[in-house]
Amino acid sequence: MFKYNLMHHWRSLVSGVETKIPLKNGQMTTYINFDNAATTPPLLSVLEEVVAFSPWYSSIHRGTGYKSQLSSDRYEKSRELIGHFVGADLEKNTVIFLKNATEAINKLSYRLSNQSPNPVVLSSFMEHHSNDLPWRDKYRVDYVDIKENGCLSLEDLEHKLIHYKGEVKLVAITGASNVTGCKNPINRIANIVHQYGAQLLVDGAQLIPHAPFYMSSSNPLENPDYLVFSAHKMYAPFGIGVLIAPKDVFRQGPPEYVGGGTVELVTHDHIKWADVPNREEAGSPNILGVVALTAAMKTLNEIGMEHIDRHEQSLTRYTLEKLNSISDITVYGDMTLKNRVGIISFNIEGLTHDLVAKILSDEGGIAVRNGCFCAQPYVQRLLGIPPDEVEKRKEDPTLFHPGMVRVSFGFYNTYREIDIFISLLKRIIQYKGYYVKKYTNHH
Repeated sequence: MFKYNLMHHWRSLVSGVETKIPLKNGQMTTYINFDNAATTPPLLSVLEEVVAFSPWYSSIHRGTGYKSQLSSDRYEKSRELIGHFVGADLEKNTVIFLKNATEAINKLSYRLSNQSPNPVVLSSFMEHHSNDLPWRDKYRVDYVDIKENGCLSLEDLEHKLIHYKGEVKLVAITGASNVTGCKNPINRIANIVHQYGAQLLVDGAQLIPHAPFYMSSSNPLENPDYLVFSAHKMYAPFGIGVLIAPKDVFRQGPPEYVGGGTVELVTHDHIKWADVPNREEAGSPNILGVVALTAAMKTLNEIGMEHIDRHEQSLTRYTLEKLNSISDITVYGDMTLKNRVGIISFNIEGLTHDLVAKILSDEGGIAVRNGCFCAQPYVQRLLGIPPDEVEKRKEDPTLFHPGMVRVSFGFYNTYREIDIFISLLKRIIQYKGYYVKKYTNHH
């Protein structure tokens, strides 16, 4: 009973979880959101804080009005709260606000490209496109391989660091996969990377909202150098991303976006750039986004990231046990993996991923995601698609694109929702022919 009451309380913290939606047959049902890896619903505390702050909203920095001073103070103090949430050393590091994690990685890719000739960046086979594409046009890029279970091969990481003989300047690795949920051992990876004179970027978009994470430990070799994450994946959908990085890195060279707020002194012949982080935040900043993110972090801290991690892992184990008992379902990645976030990708034999996702939505009001999840090389590898098949799709874009169905949990999801989901999956499998005919005729 205690556990139920605790889950019920957590659920009451999130906006929209009891929303009724229409099914294909016209009946109404409570929406089940298993698409949290894409974005999360807002916390009520976030919405309340944004509304409460709105009367005090004003342009920050250099304004002498009371509201401007108050807004400026709130904006700058938020960097400290955010840094503490992830255990960053704010004496050494700066907190830079951007639109999202993708923009944060792009910003870093521009800054580092100016600091050494023809450097090598190691990404990996399990990366989201946002931690792959920004490096390609500015660096020599190679990819750390994965093991059979879909997780990163630390042996191949070290092999490639040795192979490039000190030319690797950065290793860019996801904290947790948005396809298989696999968590990477960041401290071990940092230790390896630093032994070979490189730095480590952690894409924390799928990790920071779901598990405790600390950038600083007693062993500096085990600490990542850069961290990015997005507010909209941690219950604060107001358009803010965060890059935490060493101050010294961003004091070298001009920012890639320039304009208001980035300078201290300008003449027609001279520019004196502002200090970090202001020089990296051109234009009027999104202070409401910052207010939203800090409000979300306060609530997540009150719940406890350890409790969130434990609950979501329990939901994941429960779901995997149920899926494992159903014939015709293939789960990708390691089903026995204990160190993971609440993400599971699967397919049903004989049904396309898009059809399964549509049936779940139309017949059960269950939101999942399908496709390649902006991680096409990883999904192609997990599906075992040979290179010549990929080439065919390059030449003929009308060919069907392989993919998977993904469920992803938030701390507010429940075992009952999973039971509803599993029950519908069993029905889909039992009546495959009926559903294929129904949806083919419909289109």
